Amino acid sequence: MITITSTDDLAAFCARAKGQPYITVDTEFLRERTYYSKLCLVQLALPGRDDADAVLVDPLAEGLSLDPLIDLFRDESIVKVFHAARQDLEIFFVDHGVIPTPLFDTQVAAMVAGFGEQVGYETLVKRIAKQQLDKSSRFTDWSRRPLTQAQKTYALADVTHLRQIYEFLNRKLEETGRYRWVAEEIGTLMDPETYITRPEEAWKRVRTRSSSPKFLAIVRELAAFREDHAQTRNIPRNRVFKDDALAELASTKPQNMQDLGRSRLLLREARKGEIAEGILAAVKAGVNCPKEDLPKVDSGKEKLQVNPALADLLRVLLKAKTEDFGVASKLIAPAADLDALAAGQRDIPALSGWRREVFGEEALALCEGKIGLAVKGRSVKTIAL
Repeated sequence: MITITSTDDLAAFCARAKGQPYITVDTEFLRERTYYSKLCLVQLALPGRDDADAVLVDPLAEGLSLDPLIDLFRDESIVKVFHAARQDLEIFFVDHGVIPTPLFDTQVAAMVAGFGEQVGYETLVKRIAKQQLDKSSRFTDWSRRPLTQAQKTYALADVTHLRQIYEFLNRKLEETGRYRWVAEEIGTLMDPETYITRPEEAWKRVRTRSSSPKFLAIVRELAAFREDHAQTRNIPRNRVFKDDALAELASTKPQNMQDLGRSRLLLREARKGEIAEGILAAVKAGVNCPKEDLPKVDSGKEKLQVNPALADLLRVLLKAKTEDFGVASKLIAPAADLDALAAGQRDIPALSGWRREVFGEEALALCEGKIGLAVKGRSVKTIAL
Protein backbone atom coordinates (compact mmCIF):
# COMPACT_ATOMS: atom_id res chain seq x y z
CA MET A 1 0.00 0.00 0.00
CA ILE A 2 1.64 3.24 -1.19
CA THR A 3 1.28 6.54 0.65
CA ILE A 4 2.55 9.52 -1.33
CA THR A 5 4.17 12.23 0.78
CA SER A 6 6.21 14.16 -1.81
CA THR A 7 5.32 16.29 -4.81
CA ASP A 8 7.70 14.32 -7.06
CA ASP A 9 6.01 11.02 -6.23
CA LEU A 10 2.58 12.55 -6.81
CA ALA A 11 3.74 13.93 -10.16
CA ALA A 12 5.04 10.47 -11.12
CA PHE A 13 1.69 8.84 -10.30
CA CYS A 14 -0.24 11.51 -12.19
CA ALA A 15 2.04 10.96 -15.18
CA ARG A 16 1.09 7.25 -15.07
CA ALA A 17 -2.56 8.31 -15.11
CA LYS A 18 -2.07 10.08 -18.44
CA GLY A 19 -3.64 7.99 -21.16
CA GLN A 20 -5.88 6.05 -18.78
CA PRO A 21 -9.63 6.17 -19.49
CA TYR A 22 -10.49 7.10 -15.91
CA ILE A 23 -9.24 7.58 -12.37
CA THR A 24 -11.28 7.02 -9.19
CA VAL A 25 -11.05 9.65 -6.47
CA ASP A 26 -12.14 10.04 -2.86
CA THR A 27 -11.15 12.21 0.09
CA GLU A 28 -11.12 12.12 3.86
CA PHE A 29 -11.59 15.43 5.64
CA LEU A 30 -12.62 17.10 8.88
CA ARG A 31 -15.26 19.81 9.25
CA GLU A 32 -16.56 19.57 12.80
CA ARG A 33 -14.49 22.49 14.08
CA THR A 34 -14.13 24.62 10.93
CA TYR A 35 -16.32 26.39 8.36
CA TYR A 36 -14.30 25.02 5.45
CA SER A 37 -13.37 21.37 5.19
CA LYS A 38 -9.81 20.46 6.13
CA LEU A 39 -8.47 18.02 3.54
CA CYS A 40 -6.65 15.18 5.30
CA LEU A 41 -6.26 12.45 2.68
CA VAL A 42 -6.80 11.87 -1.04
CA GLN A 43 -7.33 8.37 -2.41
CA LEU A 44 -6.66 7.62 -6.08
CA ALA A 45 -6.86 4.48 -8.21
CA LEU A 46 -6.21 3.70 -11.86
CA PRO A 47 -8.08 0.94 -13.73
CA GLY A 48 -7.27 -2.51 -12.40
CA ARG A 49 -8.43 -5.19 -10.00
CA ASP A 50 -5.89 -4.99 -7.16
CA ASP A 51 -4.16 -2.37 -5.03
CA ALA A 52 -1.09 -2.05 -7.25
CA ASP A 53 -2.46 0.98 -9.08
CA ALA A 54 -4.05 2.64 -6.04
CA VAL A 55 -2.40 5.18 -3.74
CA LEU A 56 -3.05 7.38 -0.75
CA VAL A 57 -1.92 11.00 -1.00
CA ASP A 58 -1.11 12.79 2.27
CA PRO A 59 -1.84 16.51 1.77
CA LEU A 60 -0.65 17.15 5.35
CA ALA A 61 2.87 15.94 4.53
CA GLU A 62 5.45 18.72 4.80
CA GLY A 63 6.33 20.25 1.43
CA LEU A 64 3.79 18.27 -0.61
CA SER A 65 1.95 20.25 -3.30
CA LEU A 66 -1.23 18.98 -4.92
CA ASP A 67 -0.46 20.86 -8.15
CA PRO A 68 0.19 17.67 -10.19
CA LEU A 69 -3.22 16.34 -9.13
CA ILE A 70 -4.92 19.65 -9.90
CA ASP A 71 -3.39 19.55 -13.39
CA LEU A 72 -4.71 16.01 -13.80
CA PHE A 73 -8.18 17.18 -12.76
CA ARG A 74 -8.09 19.65 -15.65
CA ASP A 75 -7.14 16.96 -18.20
CA GLU A 76 -10.37 16.39 -20.12
CA SER A 77 -9.18 13.11 -21.63
CA ILE A 78 -9.51 11.28 -18.29
CA VAL A 79 -12.84 10.72 -16.54
CA LYS A 80 -12.74 11.51 -12.81
CA VAL A 81 -14.95 9.09 -10.91
CA PHE A 82 -16.36 9.97 -7.48
CA HIS A 83 -19.18 8.66 -5.32
CA ALA A 84 -21.47 11.35 -3.86
CA ALA A 85 -19.02 13.95 -5.09
CA ARG A 86 -20.43 17.21 -3.78
CA GLN A 87 -18.32 17.62 -0.63
CA ASP A 88 -15.18 16.38 -2.37
CA LEU A 89 -15.68 18.84 -5.21
CA GLU A 90 -16.32 21.69 -2.79
CA ILE A 91 -12.92 21.08 -1.19
CA PHE A 92 -11.04 21.18 -4.50
CA PHE A 93 -12.99 24.21 -5.70
CA VAL A 94 -12.52 26.22 -2.49
CA ASP A 95 -8.87 25.25 -1.98
CA HIS A 96 -7.67 25.18 -5.59
CA GLY A 97 -10.35 26.76 -7.78
CA VAL A 98 -10.82 23.59 -9.83
CA ILE A 99 -13.72 21.25 -10.53
CA PRO A 100 -12.49 17.90 -11.93
CA THR A 101 -13.71 17.39 -15.48
CA PRO A 102 -15.09 15.30 -17.04
CA LEU A 103 -16.90 14.05 -13.95
CA PHE A 104 -18.78 10.83 -13.22
CA ASP A 105 -20.70 10.46 -9.95
CA THR A 106 -21.61 6.85 -9.22
CA GLN A 107 -24.35 7.84 -6.76
CA VAL A 108 -26.13 9.84 -9.45
CA ALA A 109 -25.57 7.10 -12.03
CA ALA A 110 -26.88 4.45 -9.62
CA MET A 111 -30.13 6.39 -9.08
CA VAL A 112 -30.60 6.66 -12.83
CA ALA A 113 -29.79 2.96 -13.22
CA GLY A 114 -32.44 1.86 -10.73
CA PHE A 115 -30.51 1.37 -7.48
CA GLY A 116 -32.82 3.60 -5.43
CA GLU A 117 -32.58 7.06 -3.90
CA GLN A 118 -29.26 8.40 -2.54
CA VAL A 119 -27.76 4.91 -2.67
CA GLY A 120 -24.70 4.56 -0.44
CA TYR A 121 -21.25 3.36 -1.47
CA GLU A 122 -21.43 0.36 0.85
CA THR A 123 -24.63 -0.81 -0.84
CA LEU A 124 -23.07 -0.58 -4.29
CA VAL A 125 -19.97 -2.46 -3.12
CA LYS A 126 -22.20 -5.29 -1.89
CA ARG A 127 -24.48 -5.41 -4.92
CA ILE A 128 -21.96 -4.81 -7.71
CA ALA A 129 -18.50 -5.73 -6.40
CA LYS A 130 -19.90 -8.50 -4.15
CA GLN A 131 -17.63 -7.40 -1.33
CA GLN A 132 -18.04 -6.30 2.29
CA LEU A 133 -16.57 -3.03 3.55
CA ASP A 134 -14.70 -2.77 6.84
CA LYS A 135 -16.51 0.05 8.63
CA SER A 136 -14.33 0.14 11.76
CA SER A 137 -12.50 3.32 10.70
CA ARG A 138 -15.56 5.24 9.51
CA PHE A 139 -15.53 7.64 12.46
CA THR A 140 -11.91 8.62 12.85
CA ASP A 141 -9.74 11.70 13.11
CA TRP A 142 -8.09 11.75 9.70
CA SER A 143 -5.81 14.64 10.66
CA ARG A 144 -3.82 12.57 13.17
CA ARG A 145 -0.55 11.03 12.08
CA PRO A 146 0.64 8.38 11.65
CA LEU A 147 -2.36 6.70 10.06
CA THR A 148 -2.93 3.12 11.17
CA GLN A 149 -2.92 0.22 8.75
CA ALA A 150 -6.65 -0.20 9.37
CA GLN A 151 -7.29 3.44 8.44
CA LYS A 152 -5.27 3.10 5.25
CA THR A 153 -7.06 -0.11 4.26
CA TYR A 154 -10.45 1.50 4.89
CA ALA A 155 -9.55 4.61 2.92
CA LEU A 156 -8.11 2.75 -0.06
CA ALA A 157 -11.24 0.60 -0.38
CA ASP A 158 -13.17 3.76 -1.20
CA VAL A 159 -11.46 3.93 -4.59
CA THR A 160 -10.50 0.34 -5.41
CA HIS A 161 -14.08 -1.00 -5.39
CA LEU A 162 -15.19 2.20 -7.08
CA ARG A 163 -13.45 1.06 -10.27
CA GLN A 164 -15.70 -1.98 -10.64
CA ILE A 165 -18.78 0.04 -9.73
CA TYR A 166 -17.95 2.68 -12.34
CA GLU A 167 -17.33 0.13 -15.09
CA PHE A 168 -20.61 -1.65 -14.31
CA LEU A 169 -22.67 1.57 -14.25
CA ASN A 170 -20.91 2.92 -17.33
CA ARG A 171 -21.95 -0.20 -19.27
CA LYS A 172 -25.46 0.04 -17.88
CA LEU A 173 -25.86 3.62 -19.04
CA GLU A 174 -24.53 2.80 -22.49
CA GLU A 175 -26.96 -0.11 -22.80
CA THR A 176 -29.96 1.98 -21.72
CA GLY A 177 -28.98 5.18 -23.49
CA ARG A 178 -29.22 7.19 -20.28
CA TYR A 179 -25.84 8.88 -20.31
CA ARG A 180 -27.55 12.16 -21.10
CA TRP A 181 -29.70 11.79 -17.98
CA VAL A 182 -26.63 11.54 -15.79
CA ALA A 183 -24.98 14.45 -17.59
CA GLU A 184 -28.00 16.66 -16.79
CA GLU A 185 -27.80 15.75 -13.10
CA ILE A 186 -24.04 16.25 -12.91
CA GLY A 187 -24.45 19.71 -14.44
CA THR A 188 -25.29 21.10 -10.99
CA LEU A 189 -22.15 19.53 -9.50
CA MET A 190 -20.05 21.11 -12.25
CA ASP A 191 -21.45 24.60 -11.63
CA PRO A 192 -19.12 26.74 -9.46
CA GLU A 193 -22.20 28.51 -8.03
CA THR A 194 -22.99 25.28 -6.18
CA TYR A 195 -19.97 25.83 -3.93
CA ILE A 196 -20.19 29.58 -3.37
CA THR A 197 -21.97 30.71 -0.20
CA ARG A 198 -22.76 34.41 -0.18
CA PRO A 199 -23.50 35.92 3.26
CA GLU A 200 -26.26 38.14 1.87
CA GLU A 201 -28.15 35.06 0.69
CA ALA A 202 -27.69 32.97 3.85
CA TRP A 203 -31.09 33.97 5.26
CA LYS A 204 -32.86 31.92 2.60
CA ARG A 205 -31.68 28.72 4.34
CA VAL A 206 -33.07 29.75 7.74
CA ARG A 207 -36.49 28.29 8.54
CA THR A 208 -38.80 30.71 10.31
CA ARG A 209 -42.46 30.69 11.22
CA SER A 210 -43.05 34.28 10.18
CA SER A 211 -42.96 35.56 6.62
CA SER A 212 -43.27 39.20 7.60
CA PRO A 213 -40.85 41.24 5.43
CA LYS A 214 -39.83 43.36 8.44
CA PHE A 215 -39.06 40.24 10.48
CA LEU A 216 -37.19 38.68 7.57
CA ALA A 217 -35.12 41.84 7.14
CA ILE A 218 -33.67 41.27 10.61
CA VAL A 219 -33.20 37.55 9.85
CA ARG A 220 -31.34 38.52 6.66
CA GLU A 221 -28.95 40.85 8.49
CA LEU A 222 -28.31 38.39 11.31
CA ALA A 223 -27.71 35.50 8.91
CA ALA A 224 -25.35 37.62 6.80
CA PHE A 225 -23.33 38.65 9.85
CA ARG A 226 -23.15 35.05 11.08
CA GLU A 227 -22.03 33.72 7.69
CA ASP A 228 -19.40 36.41 7.22
CA HIS A 229 -18.08 35.95 10.78
CA ALA A 230 -17.91 32.17 10.35
CA GLN A 231 -16.20 32.37 6.96
CA THR A 232 -13.67 34.97 8.06
CA ARG A 233 -12.64 33.01 11.15
CA ASN A 234 -13.13 29.56 9.59
CA ILE A 235 -15.46 28.33 12.34
CA PRO A 236 -18.82 26.49 12.01
CA ARG A 237 -21.73 28.91 11.73
CA ASN A 238 -23.43 27.21 14.69
CA ARG A 239 -20.46 28.24 16.83
CA VAL A 240 -21.50 31.86 16.23
CA PHE A 241 -25.16 31.26 17.05
CA LYS A 242 -27.71 28.64 16.02
CA ASP A 243 -30.85 29.08 13.94
CA ASP A 244 -33.19 28.99 16.94
CA ALA A 245 -31.20 31.79 18.58
CA LEU A 246 -31.27 33.74 15.32
CA ALA A 247 -35.07 33.50 15.19
CA GLU A 248 -35.29 34.56 18.84
CA LEU A 249 -33.07 37.60 18.21
CA ALA A 250 -35.16 38.60 15.19
CA SER A 251 -38.26 38.48 17.39
CA THR A 252 -36.90 40.23 20.50
CA LYS A 253 -34.82 42.85 18.59
CA PRO A 254 -32.20 43.48 21.33
CA GLN A 255 -30.87 47.03 21.39
CA ASN A 256 -28.01 46.71 23.89
CA MET A 257 -25.84 44.24 25.79
CA GLN A 258 -28.36 44.07 28.61
CA ASP A 259 -31.05 42.95 26.18
CA LEU A 260 -28.69 40.28 24.79
CA GLY A 261 -28.17 38.97 28.30
CA ARG A 262 -31.87 38.08 28.50
CA SER A 263 -31.70 35.74 25.52
CA ARG A 264 -32.62 32.15 26.36
CA LEU A 265 -30.91 30.55 23.36
CA LEU A 266 -27.82 32.61 22.67
CA LEU A 267 -24.47 30.97 23.46
CA ARG A 268 -22.49 32.54 26.30
CA GLU A 269 -19.65 33.46 23.95
CA ALA A 270 -22.09 35.41 21.76
CA ARG A 271 -23.22 37.74 24.57
CA LYS A 272 -19.99 39.74 24.50
CA GLY A 273 -17.22 40.97 22.24
CA GLU A 274 -17.31 40.94 18.44
CA ILE A 275 -20.27 38.60 18.10
CA ALA A 276 -22.46 40.62 20.46
CA GLU A 277 -21.55 43.86 18.70
CA GLY A 278 -22.23 42.23 15.33
CA ILE A 279 -25.63 41.00 16.49
CA LEU A 280 -26.69 44.43 17.73
CA ALA A 281 -25.52 46.08 14.51
CA ALA A 282 -27.35 43.48 12.40
CA VAL A 283 -30.59 43.89 14.36
CA LYS A 284 -30.37 47.67 14.02
CA ALA A 285 -29.78 47.40 10.29
CA GLY A 286 -32.74 45.07 9.91
CA VAL A 287 -35.06 47.27 11.97
CA ASN A 288 -34.06 50.35 9.97
CA CYS A 289 -34.23 48.64 6.58
CA PRO A 290 -35.96 50.92 4.03
CA LYS A 291 -39.28 49.60 2.76
CA GLU A 292 -37.98 49.24 -0.78
CA ASP A 293 -35.10 47.01 0.43
CA LEU A 294 -37.21 44.59 2.48
CA PRO A 295 -36.87 40.92 1.46
CA LYS A 296 -39.20 39.96 -1.33
CA VAL A 297 -41.09 36.93 -0.07
CA ASP A 298 -42.16 34.36 -2.65
CA SER A 299 -45.68 33.77 -1.43
CA GLY A 300 -46.65 31.82 -4.52
CA LYS A 301 -46.09 28.44 -2.91
CA GLU A 302 -47.99 29.44 0.21
CA LYS A 303 -51.01 30.35 -1.90
CA LEU A 304 -50.98 27.19 -3.99
CA GLN A 305 -54.47 25.83 -4.48
CA VAL A 306 -53.59 22.16 -4.77
CA ASN A 307 -56.17 19.87 -6.32
CA PRO A 308 -55.78 16.89 -3.95
CA ALA A 309 -57.40 14.39 -6.32
CA LEU A 310 -55.12 15.44 -9.16
CA ALA A 311 -52.09 15.32 -6.85
CA ASP A 312 -53.00 11.73 -5.95
CA LEU A 313 -53.34 10.80 -9.62
CA LEU A 314 -49.93 12.33 -10.34
CA ARG A 315 -48.44 10.20 -7.58
CA VAL A 316 -49.94 7.07 -9.15
CA LEU A 317 -48.57 8.07 -12.56
CA LEU A 318 -45.13 8.75 -11.06
CA LYS A 319 -45.08 5.35 -9.34
CA ALA A 320 -45.97 3.68 -12.63
CA LYS A 321 -43.19 5.52 -14.44
CA THR A 322 -40.57 4.70 -11.80
CA GLU A 323 -41.48 1.03 -12.16
CA ASP A 324 -41.36 1.22 -15.96
CA PHE A 325 -37.99 2.97 -16.09
CA GLY A 326 -36.40 1.70 -12.86
CA VAL A 327 -35.55 5.21 -11.68
CA ALA A 328 -35.86 6.55 -8.12
CA SER A 329 -39.12 8.52 -7.83
CA LYS A 330 -37.59 11.47 -5.97
CA LEU A 331 -35.06 11.85 -8.76
CA ILE A 332 -37.93 12.44 -11.19
CA ALA A 333 -40.23 14.55 -9.00
CA PRO A 334 -40.38 15.02 -5.21
CA ALA A 335 -43.78 15.34 -3.53
CA ALA A 336 -43.59 19.15 -3.43
CA ASP A 337 -43.20 19.28 -7.22
CA LEU A 338 -46.24 17.05 -7.69
CA ASP A 339 -48.32 19.36 -5.49
CA ALA A 340 -47.04 22.38 -7.43
CA LEU A 341 -47.97 20.70 -10.69
CA ALA A 342 -51.45 19.90 -9.34
CA ALA A 343 -51.80 23.56 -8.38
CA GLY A 344 -51.05 24.77 -11.88
CA GLN A 345 -47.34 25.60 -11.65
CA ARG A 346 -45.25 24.72 -14.66
CA ASP A 347 -41.76 25.95 -13.73
CA ILE A 348 -40.62 22.71 -12.08
CA PRO A 349 -37.72 20.37 -12.98
CA ALA A 350 -40.06 17.48 -13.84
CA LEU A 351 -41.16 19.39 -16.94
CA SER A 352 -37.71 19.76 -18.48
CA GLY A 353 -34.92 17.57 -19.83
CA TRP A 354 -35.07 13.82 -19.49
CA ARG A 355 -37.69 14.11 -16.72
CA ARG A 356 -40.16 15.58 -19.18
CA GLU A 357 -39.62 12.63 -21.51
CA VAL A 358 -40.07 10.06 -18.76
CA PHE A 359 -42.87 11.69 -16.77
CA GLY A 360 -43.54 15.34 -17.53
CA GLU A 361 -45.33 15.05 -20.88
CA GLU A 362 -47.88 12.57 -19.60
CA ALA A 363 -48.19 14.42 -16.30
CA LEU A 364 -49.20 17.56 -18.22
CA ALA A 365 -51.65 15.56 -20.31
CA LEU A 366 -53.16 14.15 -17.11
CA CYS A 367 -53.49 17.66 -15.64
CA GLU A 368 -55.20 18.86 -18.83
CA GLY A 369 -57.65 15.96 -18.89
CA LYS A 370 -56.23 14.52 -22.09
CA ILE A 371 -55.38 11.13 -20.59
CA GLY A 372 -56.61 8.97 -17.75
CA LEU A 373 -55.19 6.09 -15.76
CA ALA A 374 -56.30 2.49 -15.97
CA VAL A 375 -55.25 -0.67 -14.17
CA LYS A 376 -54.16 -3.56 -16.34
CA GLY A 377 -53.20 -6.58 -14.29
CA ARG A 378 -50.65 -5.28 -11.80
CA SER A 379 -49.70 -2.33 -13.95
CA VAL A 380 -51.06 1.19 -14.33
CA LYS A 381 -51.42 2.38 -17.90
CA THR A 382 -52.45 5.68 -19.48
CA ILE A 383 -55.44 5.90 -21.78
CA ALA A 384 -56.41 8.69 -24.16
CA LEU A 385 -59.60 10.55 -23.30
